[in-house]
Amino acid sequence: MEASVAFPIIVALVIVALAFDFLNGLHDAANSIATVVATRVLPPSYAVVWAAFFNTIAILFFTHSVAKTVGTGIVSPGIIDTHVIFGALMGAIAWNIITWLLGIPSSSSHALIGGIVGAGVTKGGVASLVPTGLIKTGSAIVLSPLVGLILAMLLILSVSWICRRIPPFAVDSRFRILQFFSAAMYSLGHGGNDAQKTMGIIAVLLFSQGMLGPQFHVPLWVAITCQLAMGLGTLFGGWRIVKTMGSKITDLKPVQGFCAETGGAITLFAATWMGIPVSTTHTITGAIVGVGAARKLSAVRWHVAGNIVIAWVLTIPAAGSIAALFYWLSTSWW
Repeated sequence: MEASVAFPIIVALVIVALAFDFLNGLHDAANSIATVVATRVLPPSYAVVWAAFFNTIAILFFTHSVAKTVGTGIVSPGIIDTHVIFGALMGAIAWNIITWLLGIPSSSSHALIGGIVGAGVTKGGVASLVPTGLIKTGSAIVLSPLVGLILAMLLILSVSWICRRIPPFAVDSRFRILQFFSAAMYSLGHGGNDAQKTMGIIAVLLFSQGMLGPQFHVPLWVAITCQLAMGLGTLFGGWRIVKTMGSKITDLKPVQGFCAETGGAITLFAATWMGIPVSTTHTITGAIVGVGAARKLSAVRWHVAGNIVIAWVLTIPAAGSIAALFYWLSTSWW
């Protein structure tokens, strides 16, 4: 591909990647604000501002280990080109839009992973996949909601024991204040993990075109623009999914919202530091189920949780199939 032709395409793909990042924030705003809205600690308009702020400043707290996994640990960087990136992004964006319109809290992260796998395999076959990165990411599909569930359940049981002699009104008042902190921490973890996935896509695109030198890294301007795009998307919110996450799975009180957000935040912080691209949707859903089940199993609306799990199972193959189609179309366009 000639440089004069390639550069406009690269610019266009960076814009598409940032559009995905914006949609990621829009789609996953519910992950950050559903519990704090459901407990009526903050109204939706204030909650999205709170979440967007902490989404954006996450750049100050985390390294780019997740971006490296996404950029070089799913598909071999040697087969990455503009067609693969285009297919991956379009697969993820299309699936995000479909699930957002239906109000289904599927994973933007795994939609992107599915897109990368679908487009990568279409070009280079199964041999182009990186087993270690896929195993790490695949394990997180199961482990992140499970860890979130266990941590949230342990937290709610511990808090219930500690506060057993405190009047319910006093407990409610205290945890309304504490939920500001837990919502901020979850939003920080969300911004830290999710924005890096788009950073990895843009960085590997630039790397594949010889624009980063001999070593893969995330340029500062890429990190800043990705973090801002995600924060802006969160600011616009995804109200259909907020309703599903905040009230349809189980009824939440401030103490339960605090424990769900804290359990989810701990999970996201640990995953981000280990360079694992986890699903914030899976994580907070597991945490919400955990606090509900700790009260009693019947407090969880298991049919709603079951529908969410079905969407999770479909996400990677659906996004991968769409990505493969767009990869094939792009090879005919340019």
